[in-house]
Parts: sequence; structure tokens; C-alpha cells
Amino acid sequence: MKKILHIISTPKGSGSYSLQLGNAVIEKLKNTYPGSSVKEINLLEKQIPHLQEAHIHAFFTPAGSHTAESTALISHSEEAIADVMEADILVIGAPLYNFGIPSTLKTWIDHVVRAGKTFKYDANGPEGLVKGKKVYIAMASGGIYSEGPIQAYDFVTPYLKAVLGFIGLTDVSVFRVEGTSVAELKDAALEKGINSIVLN
Repeated sequence: MKKILHIISTPKGSGSYSLQLGNAVIEKLKNTYPGSSVKEINLLEKQIPHLQEAHIHAFFTPAGSHTAESTALISHSEEAIADVMEADILVIGAPLYNFGIPSTLKTWIDHVVRAGKTFKYDANGPEGLVKGKKVYIAMASGGIYSEGPIQAYDFVTPYLKAVLGFIGLTDVSVFRVEGTSVAELKDAALEKGINSIVLN
């Protein structure tokens, strides 16, 4: 039995390729680990606020000095971090928009990546504090970014691997539905993506 956290960042609803791919990953995980629980966080519905100066100040305020206002400001971050810490497996839906991730996913990351909470610095440099978890990224793109002439424009995969690795999530696998805007590829893109799912 595993605790699975499913992060949904698409604004497209049930027809989203990243969501369908993420759901396929979830189903394979549930078949592999019977009795597992799934907590689904839809970032479009959650509407986590973009960071402002007040959030940053509250993040670095010692716990004993928090006011009601600063406690409210860090509540989204505390909740997001608790979700990550509680999970054994994370499934993150990540459509490629303008070569990067949706702003909803970036905002969630900004609330999760916090000094003293999910990473720290010591004499040896930074250390991630979120360890022993598996991450699956369900990526979707209209073009082909896994190889070929526009591969260098994929800033989704390298960014997510880097920022997740920074907080200790280094066991990351990426599955793709790609070519959904390419006439000769789009009809088979989802099936090909789902068939590529191999859990490890």
C-alpha cells in the first residue's frame, strides 16, 4: 500500500493529455500496490497565490513569532509541504506551455521549496530534506520534444528534475504524450504515451 499524491496543473479539464496520462500512471500504481490511497490536488481549483513580499517575510519569521496574519500567509505552503511529506509517490502532471510549465505548477513549487523545510544549507552546501520518495512526471506537448530539432526548447523536464532534486526528490521518471498537434502523430499520441508507462 502506498500514499500517492497526484498534482494536476492543466487548465484544460478532463480532456487534457497530461491529466489522462497522469491518471494512467495512477491506475498502474494502484494495480501494482493494491489498497493504495490517492490524494488529488487540482492546482487550478486550489488557486495557490503567487508569492509576494509578505509571503517571503512570513517564511523566514521564526515559528514563535508568527502572528495570525503571517500564519495565514504560510498556510498554503505548510499544506503543500505536508502533502509532499506524507506521500510515498508523487505523480505530477506537467503540460508544456511556451516551452515551460504552467504558472499554477510553478506557484506550487514556490510554496514547496522552502529553506529549513524542504532543503537546508550546511558546510557542505545545500541538502534536500524530502527523501525516499518516487516521482512520476506526466508530460504533454503538441510537438516532439524528447528528441529532434526542438528538444532544446523543453524546459519542463530539466527544470522539474533540477528543482525536485534540489529538495531531495532525485528518483524521477518522465512519461510523455507528445506530438498532439502533429497531424500524422496526434491520433496515436495518447496510446503511445500510456504504453510507455513502466513503473520502477
